[in-house]
Amino acid sequence: MTTMHDELLVASDETIDDAVQHADPLVLRGLVYQLTGDESLASGVQVETVVSGYRSKQVIAEDSDVAMIRDKAAAFLKSCRDTGQHEVPFGPMQRLRRSLSLIVGSEVPAAELELWTEQLGIDPFARGLAWTHPPTPEQLQDFSVIVIGAGMGGLNAAVHLSEAGIPFTVLEKNDEVGGTWYENRYPGARVDTPSRIYTHVFGADFTYPSPYCEQAENEKYVNWIADHFDLRKHITFDTEVSSVVWDEPASMWTVTAAGPDGEHTLSANAIITAVGLLSRPNVPHLDGIERFRGQYFHTARWPASLDVTGKRVAVIGSGCTGYQLVPELAKNHDVEHVYLFQRTPNWVYDTPGYLSPYPAQVNWLDRNFPYFANFVRFAYSWALRPSATAPANEIDPAFNDPHAVSAANKELRDQRLAFMRSKFADRPDLMEVMLPDAPPMSARPVLVDRDYSIYDAIQRDNVTLVPEGVGHVTEDAIVLDDGTEYPVDVIVLATGFRANDFLWPMDIRGRDGAAVEDLWQKDGARAYLGNLMPGFPNFFMLYGPNTNANVGFAAIHLEELVTRFALKCIEALVTSDKHTVEVTTDAYWKYNDALDEAAATKAYLDRRARNYYTNEHGRSATNGAFDARLLWEWLRDPGNRPPPTPKTDDEADIMRMRGIISPYFGDDLTLS
Repeated sequence: MTTMHDELLVASDETIDDAVQHADPLVLRGLVYQLTGDESLASGVQVETVVSGYRSKQVIAEDSDVAMIRDKAAAFLKSCRDTGQHEVPFGPMQRLRRSLSLIVGSEVPAAELELWTEQLGIDPFARGLAWTHPPTPEQLQDFSVIVIGAGMGGLNAAVHLSEAGIPFTVLEKNDEVGGTWYENRYPGARVDTPSRIYTHVFGADFTYPSPYCEQAENEKYVNWIADHFDLRKHITFDTEVSSVVWDEPASMWTVTAAGPDGEHTLSANAIITAVGLLSRPNVPHLDGIERFRGQYFHTARWPASLDVTGKRVAVIGSGCTGYQLVPELAKNHDVEHVYLFQRTPNWVYDTPGYLSPYPAQVNWLDRNFPYFANFVRFAYSWALRPSATAPANEIDPAFNDPHAVSAANKELRDQRLAFMRSKFADRPDLMEVMLPDAPPMSARPVLVDRDYSIYDAIQRDNVTLVPEGVGHVTEDAIVLDDGTEYPVDVIVLATGFRANDFLWPMDIRGRDGAAVEDLWQKDGARAYLGNLMPGFPNFFMLYGPNTNANVGFAAIHLEELVTRFALKCIEALVTSDKHTVEVTTDAYWKYNDALDEAAATKAYLDRRARNYYTNEHGRSATNGAFDARLLWEWLRDPGNRPPPTPKTDDEADIMRMRGIISPYFGDDLTLS
């Protein structure tokens, strides 16, 4: 049941008719069917596939069907207005699978319905802790959790700990919440996941002004979480954790942190780290930088007072950040010149509406059409489903092409080339230096606007692309190895983050004083299901090793699944006489062996790629290689083994790995 907004009760027919013209008719089709059961929406409507940007999507084939759907949507809203109906029921749940299928133009598998129902966000706490056996007040009082980090992941954990009544404290090194969206304030900073799904399920109704929101809007959402759920009273700001050490006799973790009043220690039964993957800037040393008289900083430390008027600005780095920053700086007519120093070009993916705000009518629908935001969220989520995103990411050993790794990957590359040719028709020199050697999807996809992007910016008179690395720095210039000199006033490092240095610089020590680096000395960071490690009881990582979303779902959703898994583990400790939960060593390695097997077929391990997707050992410690549906199953509930799940028609071969691990108490997980 949802409550209607008073705005609808005074809306004119013209306002309603105009608003529905700005909604995806497929979304309206499934939504109105769910609310009314009108069978005319379910039969006789033809759907076809069209290419939109670098992806394909379903659209309704006939204009007459589009008009019919919009008319029925408008009629529903007018009926709600005319009857003064404040409470609108969701409709029967047994209708939902068909409603969702009408949106996507194909059958939503029955085995996946619970997953997609969660993703809708109808139940805001669907990925929280529902106590199997409610604890006593004494059991709750005797248990505590420390969450490290108050970004997206840490606040999600805080919301659900608060809802469950589990005592907790959040330690945050900054003076505000937000994590990456608090720190990264460079011009052009923008999310590259659709904003509709860059929310937690409890935030599905949060209204965003753009399909892909800029930094300020993302920070606004994170602050909304903290304020809406009254979390600030649980957060200790300006406090950076230096060590987390397991106290075996007490079965507790001792956390040492430094704050405004100096160093202090805290104890907790469980730790949830939410320090993020992209949180510690990678700051390479530039020879001679100590002599530079201008300003010099990393993009994650952008000075609020920076004035680029009349300045010559050097941007070093050509990842997502550099490609977002340079076009924005170039548009600043007060800047004298921008130099982009690029050693490795990246593929860019033209995305319709990437820089454009929603029409006002879309946000009107968000406010006034019951469940509209939820169903749009589902449509965006479905577009990232594994069967849609996996083919271009997979290596086909039988496919023979010097530039691509599969037929789908080649199709994606051909699309990218066509976009490049449309931009560089008169600049073959730029086409040559902007063409990556590695195949698409071997690095983080850089989403750009079709009309204005890095491709347009480097053709401006006030921008120079330097397709080489920096040799050294003088007092007022950057010098290449061949002696070419570029006078600059500001040097900006768009050099990314230490993504493979998980938990750094904290000193994490488990049983017998073992350091986490000891466990990871073979070939970098690893974890079981991305969050557990043997010898580190009651220690859970959010956005841990190999949970960077690669096939299906966004990183924020995997954080939600891991959080629920951690809370179910904590539930077992709170409601039993057990003190610790951890993964066995055998299960840890069995999982990681399977992970390596799955990763071996991924485009991001292509040897031509050089980015944070691989570490110094040549493996990926960041990216997730498993089908998101499989992770959803594994992370569902360690205390409740589900019955076998029927296979779906579009399951990738990786789904055969469903039985390789057993993430349940008494099997891969031990309670003691």
